[in-house]
Amino acid sequence: MEFLTSHARVLIVVAHDPATRLSDIAAACHITERTAQNIVHDLEQAGYMRRERNGRRSRYILRMDGTLRHPAVALSFPH
Repeated sequence: MEFLTSHARVLIVVAHDPATRLSDIAAACHITERTAQNIVHDLEQAGYMRRERNGRRSRYILRMDGTLRHPAVALSFPH
């Protein structure tokens, strides 16, 4: 049984290693690389993270000042 969504799993992987590659995110979350790319894009658009380019690599920065949107989990991130 899955308790976390793919979006939540991607956030966890990025929190552990902000310099991780999309292929590593996909492997860790058991999703395709294209799905990982779409989820990262979703999370960026929703304001949960942003991406900084460093040459050919990306570094992901989680936005810890936001709130979760769903009413069941709408609480602030701890600082």
